Amino acid sequence: IRDTAPTPEQARLEAEVKAIHAMSGGSAGARTIAAIATNNDFELSRYRAAKLMVKLKLESCQVPQHSYKRGGNEHLEIPNLLDRQFDVVEPDTVWCGDVTYIWTGNRWAYLAVVIDLFARKVVGWAMSLSPDTNLTLKALELAYESRGKPTGLMFHSDQGSHYTSLKYRQRLWRYKITQSMSRRGNCWDNAPMERFFRSFKTEWMPKIGYGNFIDAKYSVSDYI
Repeated sequence: IRDTAPTPEQARLEAEVKAIHAMSGGSAGARTIAAIATNNDFELSRYRAAKLMVKLKLESCQVPQHSYKRGGNEHLEIPNLLDRQFDVVEPDTVWCGDVTYIWTGNRWAYLAVVIDLFARKVVGWAMSLSPDTNLTLKALELAYESRGKPTGLMFHSDQGSHYTSLKYRQRLWRYKITQSMSRRGNCWDNAPMERFFRSFKTEWMPKIGYGNFIDAKYSVSDYI
């Protein structure tokens, strides 16, 4: 009868594979596990790592690719009044806004942020499971109230449907805020927001996202 009990070396290797997988929050695949194990003095090829993952019933829960749904709003001719003039000399004269996505365990959440271009400081933000106008309105409302309802203000964003919607434009009109928009498909027109989100995702957010919405919201709050 063949002895199927693992050797001590095999048992240590399997324990190492389990530990690496757990350390990654379940995101590590065979390539990553093989590289880390080899770096930890366990000789392991990608092929063998894949076989061990099957044996140990370990799966890589990589964050899926994100894609925005296209909005149904009509195309609006809102000029790019800011025109990349990012050097602002006074606070509460130009705000910029944008929305990004964050993985929260089993679905995407969305983060809307408003920054004051003068100090590149966040003045309003909101999170939601839907990237709609209500999300961007909450961020704008928080900014407007927390900054004492400033006047003579310009708000700049991209052409996302949550900014071109009638509801959002009406709120800007009520607050007497002038609207400016990036040219279609030109991310450099809103570079400060792109830079803020890039810093958040590379310096703060875990590469595999968060376990749930609450954890994500606390982490965003800490970063801001």
